[in-house]
Amino acid sequence: MSKFSINSLLPFWASRIQPYPAGKPIEEVERELGHSAIKLASNENPLGPSPRALEAIRMSLDRVHLYPDSGGYELRRKLAEHLQLEMSQIILGAGSTELIELAAKTFLSGGDQGITSQSSFLIYRLAIQEAGAGLTLAPLEGMNVDLTAIRQAITPRTKLVFLANPNNPTGTSFTAAKFDAFLDAIPAHVLVVLDEAYYHYAAPGYSRSLDLVRAGRNVLVLRTFSKVYGLAGLRLGYGCGHPELIESLNRVRAPFNTSRPAQTAALAALEDREYVERSVELNFTEMRFVTEELTFLGIRFTPSNANFLLIDTARDCEQDFLRLLREGVIVRPMKVYGFPTSLRVTIGTHADNESFLAAMRRIARAPASANT
Repeated sequence: MSKFSINSLLPFWASRIQPYPAGKPIEEVERELGHSAIKLASNENPLGPSPRALEAIRMSLDRVHLYPDSGGYELRRKLAEHLQLEMSQIILGAGSTELIELAAKTFLSGGDQGITSQSSFLIYRLAIQEAGAGLTLAPLEGMNVDLTAIRQAITPRTKLVFLANPNNPTGTSFTAAKFDAFLDAIPAHVLVVLDEAYYHYAAPGYSRSLDLVRAGRNVLVLRTFSKVYGLAGLRLGYGCGHPELIESLNRVRAPFNTSRPAQTAALAALEDREYVERSVELNFTEMRFVTEELTFLGIRFTPSNANFLLIDTARDCEQDFLRLLREGVIVRPMKVYGFPTSLRVTIGTHADNESFLAAMRRIARAPASANT
């Protein structure tokens, strides 16, 4: 009998995929250090979840032996009311990540092409590759997503374009007018997946994406409960698009893909507008504090419309990541995104930000080649 070989089962594209490098869990870091740490690596809300959401989760626990509503009727109804859409224009996912992969799985196959920005959320390129489609990466224009370059990369094989606005990890955004012009210039058969995970943190009026959904345009808008709503651990996001688009995604979507506690918590979080406003105000105030301090220290950064900063230390980012880790501060090195001297740092509470800045002052004094 011949020896079993997993490689004989893999399609050619699967062996070339590099798994997504998730951030280092805070529990692991604290075990290694033997003391507490702060996590500024994954753009989570430093205030935690809404108190209303926490109470809703507690109230739902006695029913976790029952499967959830697979279509999330009550949450979609509330979202439709909140966003002024129809329920048929909304789909739920296990974070916006599942919806990114679901779009690729639904619309891409071998011989097709997907496009995204060279320095954007890695899940976009992974989703395209996982579908066996060709991947095209468009370069940035400075630190901004280059919509012109993406438009010029479209071919007859192109079916999907993934865009983040604001972009992760640069924190930059493009205007509604620029996106309208982009959408008008591309073929109607190309679906644009517009990821607005950081929508709440950006300047008011930067996006008119839901107007495009209402108009039936070729766009799928993604948002999430993982960021400003503070529910990252429950994995819940949603997509908005033309009813026929949503119906197509639902044919491929796994049943019961969002949990009962997640749906219940999201319903409560949507009602807690004071919490959302407080979260946005904290981010605005602390972003100003951190950027002023970094400027004083002479450390370069990209101005951000999100809840994180891309910081260029002009040194190897992996070494600075390890130095900060030993200080009890978890950030994300950005070499995999094409920024070998940059770190992405979430804006935290004032105490967290002071700890990060103090650690930055200490490591700035360390020799650039030091590994310990």
